[in-house]
Amino acid sequence: MNTTKASAHFETASAPLVVPALWPFKRVYYGWAIVGAALIASFGSVPVFGPVLGVFILPMQEELGWSRATISLGFALGNFTGSATTFTIGSLLDRYGARIIVVATGIIITAAMLGLAAIAEPWQFWLFFGLGRGAALAGVQAGTSVAIANWFVRMRGRALAIKGIGLRVGQAVYPLIIFAIMAASSWRHAYAALAGLALILIVVPSALFLRRRPEDMGLLPDGATSETPLPGAGSRPAAHEESWTLAEARQTRSLWLVMAFTVFAHLALGSINLHMVANFQDKGIPSGLAVSILSLFATSSALTVLPWGLLLERVHVRTCSMLMCALYIVATVIILWADTYPLALAFGVVYGVAHGGWTVIQNLIFADYFGRRHTGAIRGFAAPFRLLGPLGPVATGFIRDVTGGYNLAFTVLAGIFILMLVLLALAPPPKRRPVHSAESDPGRPVGSRS
Repeated sequence: MNTTKASAHFETASAPLVVPALWPFKRVYYGWAIVGAALIASFGSVPVFGPVLGVFILPMQEELGWSRATISLGFALGNFTGSATTFTIGSLLDRYGARIIVVATGIIITAAMLGLAAIAEPWQFWLFFGLGRGAALAGVQAGTSVAIANWFVRMRGRALAIKGIGLRVGQAVYPLIIFAIMAASSWRHAYAALAGLALILIVVPSALFLRRRPEDMGLLPDGATSETPLPGAGSRPAAHEESWTLAEARQTRSLWLVMAFTVFAHLALGSINLHMVANFQDKGIPSGLAVSILSLFATSSALTVLPWGLLLERVHVRTCSMLMCALYIVATVIILWADTYPLALAFGVVYGVAHGGWTVIQNLIFADYFGRRHTGAIRGFAAPFRLLGPLGPVATGFIRDVTGGYNLAFTVLAGIFILMLVLLALAPPPKRRPVHSAESDPGRPVGSRS
């Protein structure tokens, strides 16, 4: 059968049913083991994300005398590394699965944390943080997201949401742990402790439980017992969906607009995540309270991830993404005025709710637009275009160094969120043209629009 038709259905599950011995819930669909391992690994990868690095900025400045732009460059290099690596491993994830890749990148993150504990020069920070963040983005985050997308269709929204809770809970918990270690010792000891956590939380569960696709284990997505589709929910397809190859997706307008949306999202969100704590400290809010805003943001995000996931099972990802952009616009306006703790709290709540949506949307959007069969390849193709994203945190740090504040940078970021909303308005989901129409007009790309 032609791939443009056949990819809409599951391949038959023909492998014998083999469930890892350490999975105790033998009657529970094994896809939830994938979700559990992904949740724990996401939690373990948090130390190389912007909000947590933000806690290290002032202590590192005080000891090493580096500028905000210097520290931001390490964050940017990690994004560059992650985007480039995702391009390389995207098709490998489709072919071999996430297990080996996530385990290997977990080991890299562990080594990077140990390296960060001993840095003395900027290039060392750029090297180790760049390696760690790149490994987290390309290996842990992309790898586990592709794995979940392969194991779920009808319940993909909630599955990715549960995985995302690990990331957001980590962003709420890790800053408090790091702040306590710094108060008792130093930021270097904090990085050494994070190395041990990365090894335990990323490498071990991924090695034990991650698997490529349900068909490899004699199962079907969502726990279906035959190729008969399970009842769908709302606008989400039932237990089968139409899948586009990378070559087909490239010919649609929607892919390019969605890629632009994700590029601008990484640019803007990376900037705010990295600099939010330092921004509040600059405005006179005590360090402990500034860190508490980060925890509040992450807690709000964690609490709303699952509701976003359930909403995304009923409402198309495009509509939910536009709602998310509107919330980001409101949050950015608040942070421009937030020079008191109550206003900072309001920012943390609104930004956290929006970020709960982004936690799911960033991992769901390509699968919902183009299907599960080639998600790794399509994400890999889109990854190099995100190389512009890392410029945001660096530019934000540079603007702060030059102007003495973040307001100009945050005003620009508000404009970017508005642009993202417009891009989504112009990006309806692609639809295949009828076969007879394509044959009568062979020069027109599949999935193109009038």
